Amino acid sequence: MNLFTARLTGRMLSTEQFEKTIYDMQERVKRWRQIEKSPELEEYKQLKAIIESSDFQERKKELSDRKYQDTDEGKKMMAYKRIVESREYRRYKEALTDPVFQDFLKFRETDEFAKINSFKERWSNSLYRKYYSIYNSSYYKNYMRMLNAPELNQLAVLEKEINTEDFQKRHALWADTKRWEHSEQYKTEQRYLALANSDDIKFFFKSREEKIDWAELFRPAFSDDMSSSKNWQPGYGYANPAMKDGHSRTSERQAYNGGKNTFFVEGRMDIETREESKKAIAWDEKKGFVEHVFDYTSDVMNTKEAFMQESGMFMAKVRSQGSGRHFFGLSTGKIENPMVAMYFYNGNKHQLGLVNGSKTEMQELTGVLRSMYHVYTFRWTKNEIIWYVNNLEILRLRNKLPKEAMFFLAQSWLPGNESGGTGKLKVQWARVYKPVD
Repeated sequence: MNLFTARLTGRMLSTEQFEKTIYDMQERVKRWRQIEKSPELEEYKQLKAIIESSDFQERKKELSDRKYQDTDEGKKMMAYKRIVESREYRRYKEALTDPVFQDFLKFRETDEFAKINSFKERWSNSLYRKYYSIYNSSYYKNYMRMLNAPELNQLAVLEKEINTEDFQKRHALWADTKRWEHSEQYKTEQRYLALANSDDIKFFFKSREEKIDWAELFRPAFSDDMSSSKNWQPGYGYANPAMKDGHSRTSERQAYNGGKNTFFVEGRMDIETREESKKAIAWDEKKGFVEHVFDYTSDVMNTKEAFMQESGMFMAKVRSQGSGRHFFGLSTGKIENPMVAMYFYNGNKHQLGLVNGSKTEMQELTGVLRSMYHVYTFRWTKNEIIWYVNNLEILRLRNKLPKEAMFFLAQSWLPGNESGGTGKLKVQWARVYKPVD
């Protein structure tokens, strides 16, 4: 994989651009997770369920589309108005309060009423003439018809219902031409729409649709800006306490110096390989552990006490300089288990991959400027492991997954068959993200 070509063609972001991408993504995820736990989002979800329910939609349609004259209340009120506004009923009501007509009705109950049709009486008596004109009028005929008209019975029934508080409320609703806008359901919908159109809710769902990749799959578990040595200790972090941690091999040219060659300066960790004579315990393939004099010193450092994690995402900003070999990656602390090389300079080439005896699988990187920092990422899921340099995927394996928790391991060393001299491994920051179920 040629990183120079990838940079030139724009496939790989610069480290500065990629770090900004990481920062922006972290800020987006931070905001996303704040919204995820917010009462506004919970309210939105509850309102959405209400708004999208068939009951709500049917009620909205009913309030919006139903015509007043089609409602039971409208029909009854219009029937009531047809009666009370009719000419017959108005004349009937008028008759009930007309004093002359009421006198006539009283006269009608007397024995004298029988003479009203008498021509002689009618023309000889002014009272008879007056009452006869009423008796023979359409006014009286209307009154008599209305006394036994079904409309009065219907009106009585309607008035009894119409005057109830319940009917008045229902009628006020259906008579209102803006009944939907005045309803509680409308207020609910408006609140839902206000939330749906808010910047936070739109951001939340847009981000979910875009699938914030790393940030959605992983959550922060460990972060080190290399401001101090608090997370790092010298040695390989061996799981077996009987092992002499921090030892070199007699086939190498450096003695590991118990952390004395590791410096935390200017916001980075430097592991320095320098020319310096030192007698130290070393592993000899034939004799076992022996004392040996080395011409160089260096260090191997680990974060075993700070964190150990199985699966997730592991990131570090790394470069190296000078001679020797430089490694930054993950270890289980067990000799027989695999190591993950996130960054490995073998004295000649840059590589990354899985270090696992006969099953080792490494990918060579060309076009790497050692003077430039890159962000090296190892992503470990239940189905696969993936290596990245900045945003560029380098290697993906699906059948060689680690099976135990791992921690960061960083070291510089000089093999005996190499003529190299001093050098440094520089780590500016390291981060770990835990998997999200």
